[in-house]
Amino acid sequence: MKLQDKLYDFILKEWLLIASIAVLVGTSIYLHRSPVLSIAEYQILFILAVLFIVIKGLEQSGLILRLSQSVERGKFIPLKLIVITFLLAMLITNDVALIVIVPLTLELNINRKDIIVILEALAANAGSALTPFGNPQNLFIYWFYGVHPETFVAAIAPFSLVFLVLLILASIALKTSNNQVPQPVTTIRRSAYIYAAFLLGIIFVVLHILPIQVGFIVVAFVLFFDRDSLQIDYALLLTFVAFFGIADNVQCLFAENIKHSGHIFMFSSLLSQIISNVPAALLFARFTPQWEALLWGTNVGGFGSLVGSLANLIAYKLYISHEDTNNSVAFTTKFLLIGYMAFAIGVLLYLGRKTVY
Repeated sequence: MKLQDKLYDFILKEWLLIASIAVLVGTSIYLHRSPVLSIAEYQILFILAVLFIVIKGLEQSGLILRLSQSVERGKFIPLKLIVITFLLAMLITNDVALIVIVPLTLELNINRKDIIVILEALAANAGSALTPFGNPQNLFIYWFYGVHPETFVAAIAPFSLVFLVLLILASIALKTSNNQVPQPVTTIRRSAYIYAAFLLGIIFVVLHILPIQVGFIVVAFVLFFDRDSLQIDYALLLTFVAFFGIADNVQCLFAENIKHSGHIFMFSSLLSQIISNVPAALLFARFTPQWEALLWGTNVGGFGSLVGSLANLIAYKLYISHEDTNNSVAFTTKFLLIGYMAFAIGVLLYLGRKTVY
């Protein structure tokens, strides 16, 4: 392949990284400042890197392919994947749910995987919204405002449950067909059990049951015994680094302009489209006691753009980076179109809820 063709392919696949770096540099020059990443953001990057390593290890062990072959049996494959993603996101966060489910989906021997992955991203965002620990912005709002758990769940339940119903209907309506080429049963290597234990350990880290230092055990293992599992999507991690930097710059840029705004829901949902919903939650919490509006705004804001939530980025990059996928432009268009349809529905749900109450 010619250098020009390689460069073209790189730009097509990594345009988000290139754009993120450009925006980061541009905002830094404009503000005459260098962005500062918090300790929490460095921890998130480390956990994501370890998760990617663990999932790569599970892929190479054959376990994910074996699981995908099991999922292929029977009917309603999209429905099973969507519901599992929704439930997992409630318990282990939207990011982790997608890191586990999307690679499994991409190993399936069916068509329409692009739509399934997009619906999984929506399911992860909707499911994670239902619990205080389902995503970072929920956890922050829950602790920052001292909300009672039952009050918290009751406030956001209409959002999550309506989207669960819509996603179930969409997944049932989505017609898929299996590739009829017979697939041999995949042999599972012994390393699958090790990586499964690692995955459980990292999930406990995410849930704050185990310390983050557990991740170093995973890193040490792959360095000594399985360096092939280090072949992860480093471009995605760099995109997150740039993204966190952009969020820090934008917070600095907008902080003085939102102090007197009463439209917390709309502003937080729209700003999430630019800097992601977690930074938006951190930013607006400084200026408003309206935690329900902020909760709805940042969760609705998770739909729409690729940067609305980190979960969107994860699902998007896992799909376009997979060896069996192509036409990233078409996938990007579908992702944005369906995402903004969900965003519009979320806005209508909030406005309807305010009218009812």
